Amino acid sequence: MIERRKLLGLGLGVLGASAVGPMAAFAQSKLGFSDPIADLLQRQSDLPEGMADDALPAAAPAAAPIAQPVSRAAGHQPRWLKLHNIHTQEKIEAVYFEKGEYVPDAVQALDKVLRDYRTGDVYSMHPELFDTLSDLHQKTGSKSHFQVISGYRSPRTNAMLHERSGQVAKRSLHMDGKAMDVYLEDVALDRLRAAALDLGRGGVGYYPVSNFVHVDVGPVRRWVGS
Repeated sequence: MIERRKLLGLGLGVLGASAVGPMAAFAQSKLGFSDPIADLLQRQSDLPEGMADDALPAAAPAAAPIAQPVSRAAGHQPRWLKLHNIHTQEKIEAVYFEKGEYVPDAVQALDKVLRDYRTGDVYSMHPELFDTLSDLHQKTGSKSHFQVISGYRSPRTNAMLHERSGQVAKRSLHMDGKAMDVYLEDVALDRLRAAALDLGRGGVGYYPVSNFVHVDVGPVRRWVGS
């Protein structure tokens, strides 16, 4: 287990107060693995990424269950996260939750690594997003850092990306600190996607050509992109 507040690969000072208040509650329905057809994906670009659960076609059951994450007794077990921003080459390994509460300096350091690298804007990421990635790390058995393609996006950056691609939502959850695009070097992308779907939380977007999985803490839904 990583030692408390251990932050590696950064020379970060305290960035100021970070919003780490109560986590919002989201739908928890479980999804299968069949994918919506490609033309539906193009019609969702002005909405939050993906489609709501009730817009999906009937899903096939999972071929095999995925191991559940280690139980956090009474919600007080330490939670840790390892990230690598592929654009800035910054790495962080941190215990961000301990003794029933989020650790402010660790959360602030994670927020800085996940900043909009194009503008330098730092945003308070949603803490449940950290919990989702922490659980994914345990479910997949990965030993590597999450490779971060995209964390926070400023309105300016998101508008630019939306202009270039119909796959970028006009009002993306990345703008609210509620989404990340990631992959793991030691876990096949389809297995990472399956683990994210098995959690039954938020949105899961699968981008096999671009080689990342989008995870967010919005409504439960899933989609496939390129």
